[in-house]
Amino acid sequence: MATPSKAFAVAHDPLVEADKAHYMHGYHVFDEHREQGALNIVAGEGAYIRDTHGNRFLDAVGGMWCTNIGLGREEMALAIADQVRQLAYSNPFSDMANDVAIELCQKLAQLAPGDLNHVFLTTGGSTAVDTAYRLIQYYQNCRGKPHKKHIIARYNAYHGSTTLTMSIGNKAADRVPEFDYQHDLIHHVSNPNPYRAPHDMDEAEFLDFLVAEFEDKILSLGADNVAAFFAEPIMGSGGVIIPPKGYFQRMWQLCQTYDILFVADEVVTSFGRLGTFFASEELFGVTPDIITTAKGLTSAYLPLGACIFSERIWQVIAEPGKGRCFTHGFTYSGHPVCCTAALKNIEIIEREHLLEHVKDVGGYLEQRLQSLCELPLVGDVRCMKLMACVEFVADKASKALFADEVNIGERIHSKAQAKGLLVRPIMHLNVMSPPLIITHAQVDEIVETLRQCIIETARELTALGLYQGR
Repeated sequence: MATPSKAFAVAHDPLVEADKAHYMHGYHVFDEHREQGALNIVAGEGAYIRDTHGNRFLDAVGGMWCTNIGLGREEMALAIADQVRQLAYSNPFSDMANDVAIELCQKLAQLAPGDLNHVFLTTGGSTAVDTAYRLIQYYQNCRGKPHKKHIIARYNAYHGSTTLTMSIGNKAADRVPEFDYQHDLIHHVSNPNPYRAPHDMDEAEFLDFLVAEFEDKILSLGADNVAAFFAEPIMGSGGVIIPPKGYFQRMWQLCQTYDILFVADEVVTSFGRLGTFFASEELFGVTPDIITTAKGLTSAYLPLGACIFSERIWQVIAEPGKGRCFTHGFTYSGHPVCCTAALKNIEIIEREHLLEHVKDVGGYLEQRLQSLCELPLVGDVRCMKLMACVEFVADKASKALFADEVNIGERIHSKAQAKGLLVRPIMHLNVMSPPLIITHAQVDEIVETLRQCIIETARELTALGLYQGR
C-alpha cells in the first residue's frame, strides 16, 4: 500500500489546486485548506476508500456516520439506475405523490416505535430537525397554545448546520463568532457526560443533578411556555456521549408531566449503528413524539432524511374541517430515486442480518477499544456498538486537556492517515463510526493502528516538552 502524502498531492496534483481555487467545503478551515488542500477521494468499496494516488484507507469514520452498508454495492447502483429510467423526479407537494415515496413512508412507520405512523421526507438530517421544529410550532398553534414555543436542548449537542439547527445544537467548536445564532426560544442544559461530571459526582448523583437541572429549567421558563426537548440518544459529534443509565426515562417522564414533546434526533443512531433500526425505545426505554433520521437511511448512496411523528400530533394538526395547510416542504423531499435507495438499503440491512452483525462486531469493538485506556494521553474511551470515541488528556488524574494549539486529535489522526486509517479528529477527540459491515479483523486493525499512533504522539509531545507523562 502506498503511503499517503499531502505534500506530494499539493505539489503535483492539479485537482488539489482546482479544489483550493473553487471548492468551498463544509467546515472549511481557510488557512489550512489554502496551505494543504484536501484529501481527494475517487473510489470506495466496502469499508475502504482510495484517493487520486491510489492510497487505500480503512474508513473508520464511515464517511460521516453514514456509509452503513458499505460502498460500491452493485445492486444499489442497479436499483438507482432503474428508478432513474422509470421516474427520475416527481413533484412532492400537495396533491401529488410517487409510489416509492409512499412505500418508504409505510416502511418507516412499520419500523418506528409506538404510534409514530406519520412521515415527512426531507433532504437530510439538518432539514429533518428543521422540519421537526416547524412541526412543533404548528402543533402548538393548532392546540391554541401560541406561547408554548420554547425549546430545551443540551450543551455540546449537534443537530445540524442550518441557522436554526445550529442554534438548537450548542457545540462549542461550531459556535464561531462570525455566524449569528437564534437565542430567544432556545435554551440548553448540561451535557450528560459522566466522565466530566461536576464535583466528582458518581453516576447516580450526576443523574439526579441532570434531572433536577432539567426540571428547574422547565419551571424557570414556565411549563406552559416549553414546547419540546431535543436530544440525541447518544451525542455523536459532541464526543459519543453515553448518558447515565436511566437518564432518558427520567427526562421523558418530566416531559410527560409538563406536556413537553420529546424529540429524539436519531440522524446518527438509527438504521443499524447501535444494532437497532431505532434506538430510543429498544435501547433507552422511551417512545419519542418525534424522531428525526437521515445518514444511514440510504447509507449515504443518496441524500434523504425524515421527520417521523406520532398519531397524537397528527390528530391535532390534521383535525377535519379546519382547512389547514402545512406550508413547508422541499423540492427534493420524497425524491423517487432517493426513496428507492432507502428501500434497497433497508432491504439489504434486513436480508444480511446486519443488526445482528453490529451487536456482535460492535461488542468486539467496545472490548478492544477499552484496551487503549492503559496508554498515555488516553483519558476516556466511550463506545456503544459502532459509535466510538477516544478522549485525549494532558493529565489523567485531573483530566486536564491539552492547549488547543497542540491539536492533539489532529496529530493522532494525521499519523493514522499515514498508516492507512481514517478516524475523525474533533479537538481533543478521535471519533469513529465504521460501516456496519466491518469485520473483527478490521476492528483489530483500527485498534492496533490507533495504539501505535497514540504511543508515537506521546513520545513526540514528551520530546517537545508538551507532555509530562502523567
